[in-house]
Amino acid sequence: MITLQQIHKRLAEEIDQSGLSQVEIANYLNINQSNISHYLKGDKLPALDTLANLCKLLDVDTNYILCQDLK
Repeated sequence: MITLQQIHKRLAEEIDQSGLSQVEIANYLNINQSNISHYLKGDKLPALDTLANLCKLLDVDTNYILCQDLK
């Protein structure tokens, strides 16, 4: 079973590894920087459209973030 904790972990890892600042990511997504901070802390997940655009920016497959590779 896939857990929100696993999704949060993968999302935070990809954001950390991107080399982009929280401000740069927020500006690209047209959202507040505090949202990126919440994603990194695991306080909340992005809306579906924001997640899709974030994955595009980070060049990561949404299936990976959503742990669809786990059995």
